[in-house]
Amino acid sequence: MTQKDELAGVIADELNKQFKHQKVAYFLDEGSNPTDVTDWISTGSTILDLAISNKPNGGVAVGKITELNGLEGSGKSLIGTHLLTSTQRKGGVAVYIDTESAVSPEFLQAIGVDTTSMLYVHLETVEEVFDTIETIVTKIRESDKDRLVTILVDSLAAASTKVEMDADFDKDGWATAKAIIISKALRKITQMIARQKVALVFTNQLRQKLGVMFGDPWTTSGGKALPFHASTRIRFKNMGQIKDTKKNTIGIKIKGQVIKNRLGPPMRTAEFPLYFDTGIDDYGSWLTVMKDHKIVKVAGAWYTLNDVDMKTGEVIKEHKFQSKDFEELMDNNPELKQNCYDRICEACILKYDSKELGIDDVTETDDVVDEL
Repeated sequence: MTQKDELAGVIADELNKQFKHQKVAYFLDEGSNPTDVTDWISTGSTILDLAISNKPNGGVAVGKITELNGLEGSGKSLIGTHLLTSTQRKGGVAVYIDTESAVSPEFLQAIGVDTTSMLYVHLETVEEVFDTIETIVTKIRESDKDRLVTILVDSLAAASTKVEMDADFDKDGWATAKAIIISKALRKITQMIARQKVALVFTNQLRQKLGVMFGDPWTTSGGKALPFHASTRIRFKNMGQIKDTKKNTIGIKIKGQVIKNRLGPPMRTAEFPLYFDTGIDDYGSWLTVMKDHKIVKVAGAWYTLNDVDMKTGEVIKEHKFQSKDFEELMDNNPELKQNCYDRICEACILKYDSKELGIDDVTETDDVVDEL
């Protein structure tokens, strides 16, 4: 250690003695600190997971706050449901805090949630929401300090306040009271979520700003506290309907944009199909990305995929298939599936090589987010 490192070590020991109730001073390379991400939870979309974490097997970070926002029908609640499914598959505790009274057990089961073990909590006010979060985390950590926990609050926009619930319908002006309560609660809860390694996910609605002619015309309800405290904010947009041969609408195409990200590069996007009976079609988005990056060749209705050695680039085997057979091909060939995943990661993960770019190689824009 250098002289500076030794001095920093002495200061760290002194600070940890001063704050006896908890450790406050760390060296980040040691791990086990509040900023350390110990686990990731899949959103159900591989491409969105890569857009958020910028690393393989990523997703939403445990120990952080995530906001999913968008207009109605944009897939916010469904992404939250997929997070609960991923949590249960990892042996974790899935908690659904509902403020909208709009949960369908049949739909949750179709997505893959085990409703017999998921904790469902119905609440009305933001005060109850944050009190409940604190109680749940405390009780779980008393019995198991390491178990994965994901808490989905659906939605923050629908939660009222105690003052508003007791007031008459003709009273106005409670919006600021809600923002103040949320701000106070998040200042308290953020540190707890980080220390206890819990994934806290809020869904939120978009509201249109009045009189905005240029830039992003959208904002979220509940004030600025959640956008400030959230480590990741993802905005979803309904890109259109998916219909079968009989012209029946069976799903929608969703675009997710990471508008804030402290875990990887922000402003990245992911598109994926969502079916009403099964949820996200992850393999469908794989195939789209593979087409865009020339990993597969397309001739009419047929696709050609070369199983390639990642080290040498040598073609091991050629596979021809139609899009409807892609999922079966992946499930029946685990090594080929891993090979495809590695090539998708190679194509989608951003490499930090901006030093190799000149001013003529980049484009500057005033747009903050992709406008709906």
